[in-house]
Formats: sequence, C-alpha cells, structure tokens
Amino acid sequence: MKGNELKPRIGVFGRRNYGKSSLVNYLTGHNVAIVSNTPGATTDPVRKTMELGGIGPVVWVDTAGIDDVGELGMTRVARSFAELEQCDLAIVLIAENRFDTFEQSLLDACRKSKIPYILLYSQADRNPPSESFLDYVEKNCGVRPLVFSIFDNTKRDIILQSIIKALPESAYKHKSLLGDVIGAGDKIVLVTPIDSSAPEGRMILPQVQVLRDILDNSAIALVCKESELSQTLASLAAPPKLVITDSQVYGYVASIVPDDVFLTSFSVVLARAKGLFDEYVKGTPKLSDLHNGDRILLLESCTHNITCEDIGRVKLPKLITKFSQKKIDFDVVPGLTSLERPISDYALVIQCGGCVVSQRQLASRLAPAIEAEVPVSNYGLAIAYINGIFDRSMRIFNS
Repeated sequence: MKGNELKPRIGVFGRRNYGKSSLVNYLTGHNVAIVSNTPGATTDPVRKTMELGGIGPVVWVDTAGIDDVGELGMTRVARSFAELEQCDLAIVLIAENRFDTFEQSLLDACRKSKIPYILLYSQADRNPPSESFLDYVEKNCGVRPLVFSIFDNTKRDIILQSIIKALPESAYKHKSLLGDVIGAGDKIVLVTPIDSSAPEGRMILPQVQVLRDILDNSAIALVCKESELSQTLASLAAPPKLVITDSQVYGYVASIVPDDVFLTSFSVVLARAKGLFDEYVKGTPKLSDLHNGDRILLLESCTHNITCEDIGRVKLPKLITKFSQKKIDFDVVPGLTSLERPISDYALVIQCGGCVVSQRQLASRLAPAIEAEVPVSNYGLAIAYINGIFDRSMRIFNS
C-alpha cells in the first residue's frame, strides 16, 4: 500500500554533464538513467526504486542540469528545483574544480527548505580536485566533498553509507497513526461510505492505512457503511472506544454516535500524522470569517477520476458556500501541479488528507501559504467545523 510518493526520495542535482545519471546507475547497479556526452540528455526527472540496507525501498531521482540554457532549459531548471522541494535528501554533484552561483543556489535552496544534502565531487578520473579547491568548498559549506569516480567501485558503499547516515529518520520511520490513543482490545468502528467516488472492488487508501494501523496496535476494527452504523453500534455489548468516519458523512455520523464516544475522521487522523496539525487547527476557523469575492485553494495530493460526489471538487465547495453564505471562488490543484495564482490571492488553503504523500512533501506544499500567513486547513477539519463538531473531532487526541 506504499506507493513511490511515500518512499524516501533522494534527488541528484548538479550541472549538465556532471555525471548525475551515471551516479544513479552506479548506485542502483542498473542502467535506469540515460547517459550521454551531450549536454542536457536528462530533460525530465527519472525515478528508480531501490532497496537501501537499513532503510527499505527508496526512490532515486535523476534531474536535469541546473545550468541549462534557453527558454526550454529554464523550464527544466525550474522543474529540477521543484523536484528538490519534494526530496528527503539531496545529493549535490560538483566537478571540474568549480563551485560558484549554480552550486550555491542549490545549497541555499536546501538550507531554506531544511533539506539535508551530501556533496560529491564527480568525475575525479577525468579532472581530479585540487586540495585547495576541496579546502575552499569545506570552508564555505562546512562539509568536505566526497571524491569519487564511477570507475572506482570501492567508493560505492562509502557513498551509500553516507546517504543512510544523512537521510532523516522521519523519511522512513513512520509513527503509528493511532498508537498513542488506542490499545489492545479496543473496538474501533470505521464508517466507509460506498458511492460513485469509491474505487471499484476496494477501499480508498486512507481507510486501508487506518485499518492497518488499528491491527498493528492489536485493536479490533469493525467496518460498516453509514447506513449500517446504528445497527453496528447496537450490536456491541459496550460502546466502541472510537468511531472514525469518512468526512463526507461527518454530520450524519455525529448525529448517531453518542457524545461520550470519541469521533473523528480518516482525514483528521492523517492530518495529525503529517505534522501540520497545529497549523490546521489554527487556520480552520477562517471559515467563519469569509467575505464575498474571497478565493479558496483546495489542494489534492493525488489525481483521480472526478465524479458528481467528489468531496474536494464538489461537496466541500458546496458546504463552504452554504455555511458562509458568501460568494466564494474555488481553485482546485491536484498532485504537485504548480499554482496559477500567487498564494497571497487566497483567503484560505484547504489540503486533503495527504494519504499518498510524505510528511516532507506535504510540508513543502503548504510552506508558501504558511510563510505568507495564509490560513491553512484540512478537508476533515473543515467539514467538522462546518458541522459544528470541530472540537469533538479532536477530543480523542486531547484526552
């Protein structure tokens, strides 16, 4: 259930013809990236999944050169920097005894976004570094580059060990979603509507992730549709510890579940796990302070088939419009698509649960809004707020 988006991303960055693709092939042991003496052979990010000892599967990302030229070249450079924002670790290649504005721009971007990086001096067989150059880089960057050549296999394990050491644990060690609030034997009811937006023959990813976490914590999961919720609750000898519902039926479920039973949503559970929960809690009340002409940005982490029952594109805008009694404009941006408007144009940004992206990617996606002091919220918390159960949806986590 863990797609490439949830695996740690290790990006390789540097100028054209500095051996970025060769390094990916060297480290993975496979010819997954095109290698050419022609500058700019890599035009789009190339991804390869590989098992990394002690970490698990990681995604290597080979990017276009940051010194590309021309209008198309500038687009490639922009894509490389956009890819950097999604990485958990950056490998910055230098070569030819050169370190100037191109390399500095990469390191500045890493520091600004708090992305750890490793400096590698590439192609040492062609143009070995001088000691004075290595001293200069170390003095200016605080780290001495690791010198290597792809023709020297003795450096491969050294580089991999450096990567393992530099990769943040948060990128591959994931905390339990509910482990701090549920225990062995607790009964947890999951309310999972089946409508046109539900995938044929399976459950949606947030439901699967939460279900797995319940089982990992030796709790007992009971799964039902909203239409069978009353029957499910009545069949229990004692009330469940917690009811977790899909956000789109929050109001209906809240009217059935006794007030002394903890209630939250899949989206709220994931929002809490992704590390931006405090920002969501602070930003959600903006829904009570909207004005005619305000614009709201709805961020989806994935791309999917859109139906008349789509929660982000259809139901949530209708709920907000009805709740605010204002004329609101909505923009929906899927995946990691670039925004067409400045973030400051928005009165509020509402992010989906983020089940298919990592904590690093989600934080990067919302960073411009937070830096611009634009309030941010989450699908589940926004719908809970509209239904008047905002505080209730968080009670389980404050108990």
